Formats: sequence, structure tokens, C-alpha cells
Amino acid sequence: MAQPEDPDRGPLDLDQPVEPQLPDGYLDLYKLAVEMADRVSGRRTAANSFFLAVQTALVTLLGVDGLSQQAVAGAGLVLAGAWWLLLRSYRKLNGAKFQVITEMEMQLPVAVFKQEWTALKGGGTAVKRRLRNRYAELGVVEQVVPAIFAVIYVVVMITAA
Repeated sequence: MAQPEDPDRGPLDLDQPVEPQLPDGYLDLYKLAVEMADRVSGRRTAANSFFLAVQTALVTLLGVDGLSQQAVAGAGLVLAGAWWLLLRSYRKLNGAKFQVITEMEMQLPVAVFKQEWTALKGGGTAVKRRLRNRYAELGVVEQVVPAIFAVIYVVVMITAA
């Protein structure tokens, strides 16, 4: 029986693993995809800092005599909604980017992001995962903050009426 051959390399040694051939520039595209996902995360962090500062200032203004609490609360409520929607958009954008990254990793010898995600989401018993050892996604946790501000503003609007 003849030994199998690779048209570009000649006879194959079946005892040696074959390294996949990546298209030219594939690793550069992968690195770019990872860098762009990181940039989106950076922009999300900057947006969180901005909105938190503005919301903190508005809550402070609620205590100033002579200002309409309903007007301040209304502005805060609009900003809380905008903040929440922006975070949702960033989360979807990063989700799409990481989907592309994990698909690209299928061609690589190691799937770093997929393995990391599996490690974060798995392990332990179901009860243990639900309680203290469960990974709380940043996108979910950070969307609670604008919701809390929105609740504060709704309460202020109701009580100031």
C-alpha cells in the first residue's frame, strides 16, 4: 500500500501531527479582531465612567433647593435609558466580535477565548454555579446600574408630584 502524499510536501509521516496551513495574513486578522474587541471594551468602560459621573451629578442636584426635582429626575431618567441602551449595543457588538474570534480559533492550534469562556461558564455543581461561584457577566452586571438610577428617578418623580 502506497504512503499518502501531500501534493506540496511529498509523503506524509502518519506518526507526526499535521499543522494546518493558514491563509496568508490569517494570524494578523485574528490579532486585529482581538484588538478591536478590546477597543470596544475600552469604549464601553469610558461610556460607563461618563454616565456614572453625570448621574452622580444629577443625584446631587436633586438635593439643591430651588431646582425642579421632577425636571432633574426626568433628565436623569432619559440619560439612564440612553446609558442602558448603549451598554446593550456594546454587549451585542462584543458578542458578535467574540463569535468571529472563536470561529477563527477553529483554524488555530489553541482556542484561547473559547477555552476561557468554557472555564468561566462550567465547573462545579449546578447549585454551586448558581450561587457564589457563578460567573456574573460584566454586560449583565453593568446594566443593573442605569436601572437602579432609573428607579431612583421614578421614585423622585412620584414623591415630588
